[in-house]
Amino acid sequence: MEPLDRSTTWPYEDGEPGPFLYQRYGHPTGAAAERALGELDGGTALLFPSGAGATTALVLSLLRPGDTIALAEGCYFGTGVLFRALEAWGLRVVEFDQTGPPPDGVQLVWEEAPSNPFLTMPDLEAAAAHAAPLVVDSTAATPVHLRPLEHGADFVLHSATKYLGGHDDVLLGAVVCRDPEQAKRLLAFRTISGIVAAPDPAWLLLRGLKTLRVRVERQSASARELARRLEGHAAVTIVRYAGFGGLLSFDVADAEAARRVETGVSLITNATSLGGTRSKIEARARWEGDRVPPGLLRLSVGLEDPDELWADLEQALG
Repeated sequence: MEPLDRSTTWPYEDGEPGPFLYQRYGHPTGAAAERALGELDGGTALLFPSGAGATTALVLSLLRPGDTIALAEGCYFGTGVLFRALEAWGLRVVEFDQTGPPPDGVQLVWEEAPSNPFLTMPDLEAAAAHAAPLVVDSTAATPVHLRPLEHGADFVLHSATKYLGGHDDVLLGAVVCRDPEQAKRLLAFRTISGIVAAPDPAWLLLRGLKTLRVRVERQSASARELARRLEGHAAVTIVRYAGFGGLLSFDVADAEAARRVETGVSLITNATSLGGTRSKIEARARWEGDRVPPGLLRLSVGLEDPDELWADLEQALG
């Protein structure tokens, strides 16, 4: 592993600042993690203390009061909650169906590939043709399955807490920029605002990236099989899966049935979040209300044996 440097300050070199001088401006461990992620996504990466922190920094650095964000319907609910909180600062948000083109008259297009928890995929070609900059939240796809910058996106956002970190022990966000000049502007905003990731989570991200491909490929194979089996179960009314990745969702009859399933599993953990080595399931209506069907369950598939995972789901569904 790369060394972990927790220094907050570094000596000047012959009276002049060197490449690192104060942790808020950047640090060796973070720079190493940003280089590694930038190579994976094909752009210039910047780290932030969380996915929400990355979202906040990117939006505030790009937009001005009176600007409007076109937000994909059905994407991670926390993104919409954050954008609506920013309406107090003069920003506006409108939602649209990301399987088609974004609306006119907006200054930023925000899509998610795939959306969480509805697992829709955006029409990236239509979004890239729009006049406004395009942000793609690729948390669930990861660079293993999708590199949005190659499809015309201007920015890629990751909640690195999820698959990139991969072990449920790091809180971190990232933005990967196609244009190095945009990255410089975002870095300047990160520096003055202090929305900076610390060395320890950056070091854990470096560890996670080393096993990213093997983890995600295993999770994808298991999720595909579980989605196939769920589609044939009498208690399941709908299965949503993008065809890749370790995230899926499915509906049972109602909220009471969903509660029985999430509390009836034993190998799978009844918990929030996604992307870790252990599988997790939860009824999303507890957080998202009537935005999602009351019987919707989100399943993040981990690294356990898929037959054992299915046996756990099957008995809980029964």
